[in-house]
Amino acid sequence: MMLEEFIEIANLLDIYSELLSGKQKEYMIDHFENDLSLSEIAKNNNVSRQAIYDNIKRGITVLNDYENKLGFYSKKKKILENLKDLKESFSIEKLDKIIDEII
Repeated sequence: MMLEEFIEIANLLDIYSELLSGKQKEYMIDHFENDLSLSEIAKNNNVSRQAIYDNIKRGITVLNDYENKLGFYSKKKKILENLKDLKESFSIEKLDKIIDEII
């Protein structure tokens, strides 16, 4: 998995983690936030590495489905881009545009 994908999944997890099953959430937090390997997570939970892999893979699919339907992460990225642009060259018009997009 590429670093960009890893970061995107970590961001999606931050937004949508409460919508995952208990074990999916636990395994994904261990992997993406606590930086544990699949083997370490499997050992800590007395399950197979394959079970961890399958749960994380399904969890990633669920996170992507939620993002495709709700788009919170895309909106967050767009707001951040607009704020960075505003920081570079402030104008009331740009600020008003950002506010209008948020509302």
